[in-house]
Amino acid sequence: MKSYNRLSLSLLLATTLVSCLQENLRDQLYEEDIYNNATDIYVNAVAVLYNYIGGATDSEGLQGTCRGIYDYNTLTTDEAMIPIRGGDWYDGGLWDNMYQHKWSEDDLPLYDTWKYLYKVVVLANKSLHVIDTHRDLLTEEQAASYTAEVRAIRALFYYYIMDMYGRVPLVVAHDTPQKDVVQSERSEVLRFIVDELQDVLPMLADEPSNRKGNYYGRVTAPVAHFLLAKVMLNAEVYADDDWTDGIRPDGKDILFTVDGKELNAWEACIAYCDKLAEAGYALAPDYLSNFAVHNENSIENIFTIPLDKNLYAAQFWYLFRSRHYNHGGAVGGASENGTCATISTVMANGYGTDEEDTRFALNFYADTVRVDGKIVMQDNGKPLVYMPLELKRNLTGSPYLYTAGARMAKYEVDRTAHSDGRQPDNDIVLFRYADVLLMKAEAKVRNGEDGSAELNAVRDRVSMPHREATLDNILEERLLELVWEGHRRQDLIRYDRYHKAYDLRTPLPEEGNRYTTVFPIPHKSIDLNPNLKQHKGYADKEL
Repeated sequence: MKSYNRLSLSLLLATTLVSCLQENLRDQLYEEDIYNNATDIYVNAVAVLYNYIGGATDSEGLQGTCRGIYDYNTLTTDEAMIPIRGGDWYDGGLWDNMYQHKWSEDDLPLYDTWKYLYKVVVLANKSLHVIDTHRDLLTEEQAASYTAEVRAIRALFYYYIMDMYGRVPLVVAHDTPQKDVVQSERSEVLRFIVDELQDVLPMLADEPSNRKGNYYGRVTAPVAHFLLAKVMLNAEVYADDDWTDGIRPDGKDILFTVDGKELNAWEACIAYCDKLAEAGYALAPDYLSNFAVHNENSIENIFTIPLDKNLYAAQFWYLFRSRHYNHGGAVGGASENGTCATISTVMANGYGTDEEDTRFALNFYADTVRVDGKIVMQDNGKPLVYMPLELKRNLTGSPYLYTAGARMAKYEVDRTAHSDGRQPDNDIVLFRYADVLLMKAEAKVRNGEDGSAELNAVRDRVSMPHREATLDNILEERLLELVWEGHRRQDLIRYDRYHKAYDLRTPLPEEGNRYTTVFPIPHKSIDLNPNLKQHKGYADKEL
């Protein structure tokens, strides 16, 4: 009777492939006890992968935790930052370096994020092997459906790997020898993701993923359509195998086949956006309803991380991390008094002017803080007043040490949350229809068309006046609409602004070649696999 640890083979491969994964391995189980029937195979080879969409540990989860995907896509941009507040939030320079783009190939959070992403890829490869090995227990339809879902999950994770790390190993078999693990060009990974998603789409359920039921939290066809639209919108970036030469391919020359038609990148993006409209997604009448404690019935949310304090271990740290200590206490939890909006974000919202965007009051805590109608007081007996325009990278010695910066709001506070507010019942929003409209508006403009209808539909919902659909206006609208949702780094790179000066950040001396638009391959991973080569800009300088 063959006996082995349920995860040992996958973790062994991950160790030799990209890193030295540290995992508390489960007790040994007999294969016959794990894969007896179709239900067992689905639970242990497919459903188990969804345990990794969210997280409770630093650098793990697509969102919700810290020092991982969300932070590197938000706190490295002109959207938000964590300033040094005296003895708080220095952390060896981590947060200030993140904002200044002074990260290193030896930074542990970048290595932990790499490990997390590839761990799920490796587990998906193992799951595909399991499904194939036990096909005799499955109907043809079950085998096809299970395989399609795992491949879609794997494509989702490769999307994040490609977006963050650029030229990366593309491994699709569970038993690939280390000597065969080499980096693929970014354009190859792009084509792999597109081919995978297009290939499996007919076998994915058409059901909404964000609503409770059999497909809650799963990668269904609408999720794949959104991801394909997002990939197409960024195709100029992802098809560029040398991002340091200042030359990108033109989206009009990057071709994809969609439903039998050859389309350029912008046309393909529009086509996939239209599929989401056809599926019934629309803007919710109430902007904040998408982020309510119980947001599972949103007509706008497309893909979320399900949270339930009584059922799931996954956590949501961002409100907890942003609010002042006494603010957290006033809503029945705790807080870390860290993250805040940059001055440029506050100004883009028209703060303090007659043209202040209506979303500012929905997305941020600013000025005097009230909870249940009562002013929150500081320990010194003075009212707690957030000062959005008094922000500095280092607030040590400032009279606004603990109060500078507008803080994250957006998500309704769950007053019954566990873990000092880190385990609420609000599902974390990853993809939603407002983004679809803004993607379509941008793709139309880049393709020489008028994107005003889509742009102004988003503005109409929040009672803001219409604007001309220029690329600059669309980029600003993405900040106003999607702030705190983890998209800003990708947007700035697509607009060729990520490497430039903004807000309180000045470019690094060598940053003009755009080398920081991808993160370095972690040094530990290169040590474990000499086939991996460091990117330009990191390989030729001491960090």
